[in-house]
Amino acid sequence: SWRDIKVRYKQTILGIVWVLFQPLITTGIFSIFFGKIAKIPSNGLPYPLFVLAGLVIWNFFANGLTNASQSLVNNQSILQKIYFPRIIIPISAIFTAGFDFVITLVILLFACVFYRYVPNPLIILIFPFLILIVLLTVLGLGMFTAALNVKYRDVRYVLPFFIQVGLFVTPVIYPLSVIYDYRKWLLILNPLTGVIETFRVLISGSGQFDLGLLAVSLIIAISTFVLGLVYFRKTEIYFADIA
Repeated sequence: SWRDIKVRYKQTILGIVWVLFQPLITTGIFSIFFGKIAKIPSNGLPYPLFVLAGLVIWNFFANGLTNASQSLVNNQSILQKIYFPRIIIPISAIFTAGFDFVITLVILLFACVFYRYVPNPLIILIFPFLILIVLLTVLGLGMFTAALNVKYRDVRYVLPFFIQVGLFVTPVIYPLSVIYDYRKWLLILNPLTGVIETFRVLISGSGQFDLGLLAVSLIIAISTFVLGLVYFRKTEIYFADIA
């Protein structure tokens, strides 16, 4: 993970500042088009803070999944030379995304100070649980796509499209409360929905989060992790041969 972090920012002019630009610029664009023009509700939070809270979680998931999906192919020389638990590679790729995640959390903290929002003290206890759900989800999908990418290199082209679509089927730029028909259930089945909705309630410092929604997110996250692990274990014996 540390090697990948150093390689990513080596010979860049702004270096780590790029990590700050992405969520800030995206938040600004969404705030103008969806907050000011489309007037999308934000559950009582200032829309920039509302979007930034969702982006912090979403970017961690998207970056972790992207890194994990390419991890085995990018480290094929190691796979072909020595034996070690292959699962270490996608896990380390996800932890590389965690470095950016910590930085964006600091940005979110400053945003809370700027808008004078004091998070609910329960965030200290619940936030690690929320991150666990995200980790289980991204690990499951990451192991699956990493193993699939070894055999089918189309994954590197298809996955970015699905991640882009996923941003709009996850309540990042809108709250779950604006969906009233059957599509609401599709969002509820997205494990990130419960995480983002709960995270926003905690940041607002008031209101109650939906334990049922959070429980659904946890169950789906665990299921995703188990299925991804099973597929990874089933196919890892062929990695060195076809990587």
